[in-house]
Amino acid sequence: MIIALIGPTCSGKSAIAIELAKHFHGEIINCDAFQVYKELNVGTAKPTIEEMELVPHHLFDFVSPRTNYSVRDFQIDFRKTLDELISKNIPAIIVGGTGLYLKASIMDYSFNDEAENDMSKFEDYTNEELYEILMKIDPEDAKKMHPNNRKRVLRSIAIYHLNGKSKTDLIKQQEHKYLYELDIFGIDIPREELYQRINNRVDKMVKDGLFIETKNLLKKYGKNHQCFQAIGYREIIESPNGEVDQISDQIKKNTRNYAKRQITFFKHQLPVKWVKDIDEIYSFLKNDSKIESK
Repeated sequence: MIIALIGPTCSGKSAIAIELAKHFHGEIINCDAFQVYKELNVGTAKPTIEEMELVPHHLFDFVSPRTNYSVRDFQIDFRKTLDELISKNIPAIIVGGTGLYLKASIMDYSFNDEAENDMSKFEDYTNEELYEILMKIDPEDAKKMHPNNRKRVLRSIAIYHLNGKSKTDLIKQQEHKYLYELDIFGIDIPREELYQRINNRVDKMVKDGLFIETKNLLKKYGKNHQCFQAIGYREIIESPNGEVDQISDQIKKNTRNYAKRQITFFKHQLPVKWVKDIDEIYSFLKNDSKIESK
């Protein structure tokens, strides 16, 4: 059994995932782009230590903040983890809000970024110059990364030079068949309630030390790392002298906008069964209607 539990941030996915894992004696696999990072605890709303002790959790809190962890890296780790659970007949509960990471991992996405290519001619280019090149050849991919993430920018440029097509175009041309049989459930929550939950969560993060956590991380690692593009950290970094209330309001606004984008992605990119609670998930599962793998 493989269940993917998705939905916008603050929709209550984690709590439902734990209940499902307990009910089916399964294990949870993370599918959130920023909960993979160590030390980013308050701002990513990771499951607590107590929650992780209830059922086994995978792909949480294991990547250094210094690491530029790509969707390709996640795809490799995810498939290895899921395949191990399948081999042991352990139900897998996938939970997270990063739709691209899920789609790239359960479907036959292939990335040509490992192929050899001579990129020496770009050695003397500044980060800004490289990012300008990428914006011209693949603006959609460029918008997903920080301009100072030199390694990732060069990788996307290399893909273009190897194939004569951008990474975005190559991905769109693939068939994207499902590699696994699974049910994908999305948490359907009224927009007004969702926004209130977002506001409450941001207030709690601030109370729990988000600003202090960010300051300590910056002191230890510096600001030019991919992980600090996460909402919450990014706003604090961009306004080092800003008022706490003002920055908090901006975090809330950006989180609400992100939730909208998540919902749009899920509705258009994945075959989601929308549910309001765990009882509706159990009702769906009785019919055992899964996506067919290739």
